[in-house]
Amino acid sequence: MTQNWIDPNASRRPFAKRALGAVALTLGMTLAGGAQAVDLRFGHGGTEDTAYQLGAERFKELVEDKTDGDVSVTILGNSVLGHETEMFEQQMAGALDMSIINPGLITDFSQTANVFSIPFMYRDEAHWRHVLDGEVGRDIADRIEDDTGVKVLAFFGGGKRQIVSTRPLESLDDLEGMKLRTNPTEPLIAAWKALGTEPTVMAWKEIYTGLQLGAIDGLLNEAEWIHRMRFHEVAPHIGLSEHDITVRLLTLSQMTWDRLDDAQREAVMAAAQEAASYARKVQLEQDAEALETLEEEGATLYPMDRERMKEIVAEPLQKVIDDMGLTELHDRIVNVE
Repeated sequence: MTQNWIDPNASRRPFAKRALGAVALTLGMTLAGGAQAVDLRFGHGGTEDTAYQLGAERFKELVEDKTDGDVSVTILGNSVLGHETEMFEQQMAGALDMSIINPGLITDFSQTANVFSIPFMYRDEAHWRHVLDGEVGRDIADRIEDDTGVKVLAFFGGGKRQIVSTRPLESLDDLEGMKLRTNPTEPLIAAWKALGTEPTVMAWKEIYTGLQLGAIDGLLNEAEWIHRMRFHEVAPHIGLSEHDITVRLLTLSQMTWDRLDDAQREAVMAAAQEAASYARKVQLEQDAEALETLEEEGATLYPMDRERMKEIVAEPLQKVIDDMGLTELHDRIVNVE
């Protein structure tokens, strides 16, 4: 191959030879010593006391220990690198190594990610864990990777989603006509319409004021975030629907993965699995504690007839699942033992 970058001027050839020799020596030392050390930039949207940050810290500790510092991690939390969608796009472009992503925010990039927006999918916490840690979870991760070029190393999450309302929720009849803020995903809209509500799109930062002014009557959220955002101050009625347990994706840019050697990849994957298990445990604990705190601070908790809710939404929800091409995957999830 012609090396056009070498100046043909004879007076400069000795310098060029010395430079080439230095490059060759450096390359030889790198090859002899294995892959170069890597620092992973890990962005996420959580504050310091969230499971996002605590899980990221556990990953850092584990992977640095497993590689004797050959792989290091710089954590950049609290959305300093942008919104989760922006961070995911940075990973697709190879500009960011790692992040924690709400799958509902990347459905434009991966049809498969829509599966996590289907309500009433998990029987309980054990079922949820078995899905995420088992064969079907790995298959979902691989499909998202095929769609986006971003690897899903493991799954964070653990918040149980409930109904937050400005009105009492004594029975399912109280849902009728409720202007309910939901994420704009087809499965959610179909399910909550079937339950009698009027699904409404509203920006996250506008929810508190929207509840105050009556623009919405309620929303769907986890106890931790109900408390963090103080929604119970203006919507003190919480229906314990537990219609979903959140899933968050621990992701790594494919370009970053390609730079790692086999030993580094093994360490990263092992650390990711351990950190995810820890983060999910933290999230579930924080969720339970937040629910108790909400009640202590004056919120009223209402048991909901979850089985009846599942019956009501089954037919319209199944149509949406079929239309989205997610029937086979959804069936595998609900049948996990």
